[in-house]
Amino acid sequence: MQSFKVLNYKYLILAAVDAICVFLAEILALGLRFDFENIPAEIYSRMLSWVAVDIAIFILIFFLRGLYRSSLALMNFNDLIYILGAVGVSTLLVAFYHYVSQIGMPRSFYFLLFGVELVLCIAVRVGVKRYFYFRGTLNRRKQGRKVMIVGAGSGADLLLREIERDKDYNYNVVALIDDNDALWNTKLRHIRIYGGRDSIAKVAAECQAEEIVIAIPSLDRKQRNELIAICNKTGCVVKILPEVAKSLTGQMKSSIRDVSIEDLIGRGNIEINQDEVKNFIKGKRVLVTGGGGSIGSELVRQITDAEPEKVVIFDIYENNAYAIQQELIRKGLGENIETLIGSVRDKVRLEEVFQEFKPQMVFHAAAHKHVPLMEDSPKEAIKNNCMGTNNMAELSDKYGVERFVLISTDKAVRPTNVMGASKRICEMIIQTWDKKSKTEFVAVRFGNVLGSNGSVVPLFLEQIEKGGPVTVTHKEITRFFMTIPEAVSLVLQASYYAEGGEIFVLDMGEPVKIYQLAETLIRLKGLIPDKDIKIEVTGLRPGEKLYEELLMDEEGLQDTANSRIKIGKPIDIATDFEEKLAEIVRDSYEEDIDIVEKILDICPTYSPNNN
Repeated sequence: MQSFKVLNYKYLILAAVDAICVFLAEILALGLRFDFENIPAEIYSRMLSWVAVDIAIFILIFFLRGLYRSSLALMNFNDLIYILGAVGVSTLLVAFYHYVSQIGMPRSFYFLLFGVELVLCIAVRVGVKRYFYFRGTLNRRKQGRKVMIVGAGSGADLLLREIERDKDYNYNVVALIDDNDALWNTKLRHIRIYGGRDSIAKVAAECQAEEIVIAIPSLDRKQRNELIAICNKTGCVVKILPEVAKSLTGQMKSSIRDVSIEDLIGRGNIEINQDEVKNFIKGKRVLVTGGGGSIGSELVRQITDAEPEKVVIFDIYENNAYAIQQELIRKGLGENIETLIGSVRDKVRLEEVFQEFKPQMVFHAAAHKHVPLMEDSPKEAIKNNCMGTNNMAELSDKYGVERFVLISTDKAVRPTNVMGASKRICEMIIQTWDKKSKTEFVAVRFGNVLGSNGSVVPLFLEQIEKGGPVTVTHKEITRFFMTIPEAVSLVLQASYYAEGGEIFVLDMGEPVKIYQLAETLIRLKGLIPDKDIKIEVTGLRPGEKLYEELLMDEEGLQDTANSRIKIGKPIDIATDFEEKLAEIVRDSYEEDIDIVEKILDICPTYSPNNN
């Protein structure tokens, strides 16, 4: 009830102001008609005699046209049309009333009255709107989070417009930054543009900015990384506005987000031929081992999108397998999915799967992958990775699989650890089988994937969340990174190119220093490395390399139709490889045998503990 009274009170004041405007408009109209000189006393007297009635006509029409029901703070172009109509109708009624009452006024008076009253009426409402705007801006400046926007182009303009009209924004924009020096010391929507990126640190300190929003969606990855690095040094929380186009059809604030590690490391747009991949998989029966893991589950997602006849998810870990199964069921894809639990070590179980589903394509992602754990349990790496791969390859040959794709790793290149050596042996296994089988056996080799189970980024984030320290094994250690969807899309494209025997190598971009990655993640949380969160260098772990490689010198490179995918030239494999493989698998079950010596014998490129 109280708000209703306040609302009426406000509009009564507005009606009183409109009445004054009508009175002034009639005086000004007469003044304009007679050039403000020698206004006939008789005509002036008539106007004063009937002006109260004229005011009543105007106020009544304004009320009927709804001008006292719309919010002045939200006034827009449509409201101006209503004002134009209301003033026009009111002027016509006043002219008609004067004519009927035989009040002799010059005809030009009514045209001038219309123009002057229209200007005054709009001016009052625009003035009130600006009052609400400046009052809201002032309140935000007192209460809102101090924000500096980097970029003074269309993205920043749209963002500022939305901040002005949306009360939910808790932003007090205190500064704008743009590299275009022609804009320096000018203003965009009342906010000063201070200078270019070189002034970010100084301006952030002077304006006491708490948050920086990068509103330049056209930046490429390198430019974006440089800008984020500069912003991170201010100690402000850094956010990004990546896609302005989406915001044109919705709220821009939903697009403002924290800078993600993918923004810094991602390759940009990965282009693959979707039609080739879809036609290659459509209608096929596909088996994915390790289908519940990070890579395996994304393989299942993307393969399912290509409309296969059946996808068999095979995994030893039931929780992961169940999770991807339920995700696909929620998407309405459950009918084409079969989820089975089992180990690639168990050849009897595998044969049951091959007999029942007769897969035409196999993606073999099941493997032990953690370097330190495999250093402590090397025989398990041989059992799961090597024996498991050989079991899968043998059954793929026996049951006429068309194409077998091994998911390999950059750690297979000149391996210094058991896990990498076991994956190199896996590559040798599929190249050996390719020479004697109708099945096309290939491997796809790539580096670390962001967000995979047990990978460095989730570990760092967890350590930061707990207050540190963030542990890095060496200040100079580097790794290649790619997002999981990027890696899997390229795996599928490489599978299409396969003719048998190839080791495909994915373009991983530039290697990333892990220590710098830790610093960046800490800064992205608005914290200062080694002040708020300590970074602790723990030393290289057994078998860990400083630098990973994607290719051995002797392998060479061959281009494919996709610039992101290369083919490594196969290396000759010893003629007694199969005998040594059978021997090392048998020995992996023996307690008193040094399996590392056996790995050295079968994998000539293995150099244990060579950090």
